[in-house]
Amino acid sequence: MIRCISTLLLVILAKSLSAQRINFNTQKNWSLNKKELIFQVGSTQFLGDLGGADVDDYDYSLKDWDWQSIGFNAGVGYRYRFHPMFATTSMLSYLMLRGDDKYSEEPIRNARNLNFRSSLVEFQQRLEVILFSVEKFSPTYNLPGERGGKRRNQQYYVFGGIGATFFNPKGQYTDGSWHSLRPLMTEGQSKPYSPIAFTLPMGFGFRLGLGAQWRIGLEASYNMVFSDYIDDVSTTCGNPANYSDPIAQYFVNPSDPAITIGVPNGSTGGYNWFGPGYQRGDNQQRDSYYRLNIVLAKNITYKDYGRQRIKTKKSKITGTKIR
Repeated sequence: MIRCISTLLLVILAKSLSAQRINFNTQKNWSLNKKELIFQVGSTQFLGDLGGADVDDYDYSLKDWDWQSIGFNAGVGYRYRFHPMFATTSMLSYLMLRGDDKYSEEPIRNARNLNFRSSLVEFQQRLEVILFSVEKFSPTYNLPGERGGKRRNQQYYVFGGIGATFFNPKGQYTDGSWHSLRPLMTEGQSKPYSPIAFTLPMGFGFRLGLGAQWRIGLEASYNMVFSDYIDDVSTTCGNPANYSDPIAQYFVNPSDPAITIGVPNGSTGGYNWFGPGYQRGDNQQRDSYYRLNIVLAKNITYKDYGRQRIKTKKSKITGTKIR
């Protein structure tokens, strides 16, 4: 009789424990996914002086979106969650940004006829604030007829940080070849601008669990760059006559001076908006870009995550401490 009662009590205790849901955000268990490897890939959209919408007032805003100039990016990083609500992430990324005046319906931009593509290698360090999360699982004991509880694994977060990027803008020549623009000093500079700039990333995202060790999510960010030369355009037009290289002469001013702008139809001898010393870009605003990424995260806190869960369950039954 005593044996039957003991067996019955053990079964009831096991069922009770199997019905409990462990929340990663509790003091005991949130650190089970403390360390993660991050992989991300997605698209980029440049916001600067080249390309964009057909109205100047939309500069540097979402309305200045240019679908034809969407680029791409990929990165790898390490995420360390040091608190149930906070984590820090180190990311190393490669990006491609693009812009082209030929895609703009704004007549002056279109006539300027500048274009660029720029490869960026960027490192960012950011702080994440987890606004809301539901990270629960139900342990089970493989008992006859026992079913596992419902599992949920979600995170919603915002982030901000600081970074540094190396960039190298190139322009496309008439024969289709691409040439580095920084050494040409297309705006008549006395020396080339710096190819390194600080960045300020900010954004939001969410993650969904794919099991005990993997998450997948979507992340959107706005990135301000402390440089106005990502697209090689910032201030005023240089004088092509001061350049001996014909390729440099072209990139200084590739516009067609015969294009008529702001004059009645049928007129000839249009006004050259891009003569030496005329405005070429807007140096009152820094360049920036958007990123939209698919993010994949792998939990590397424990090599054997299942074994850790078993230890946790056994300790609750026996009352022993896990070291």
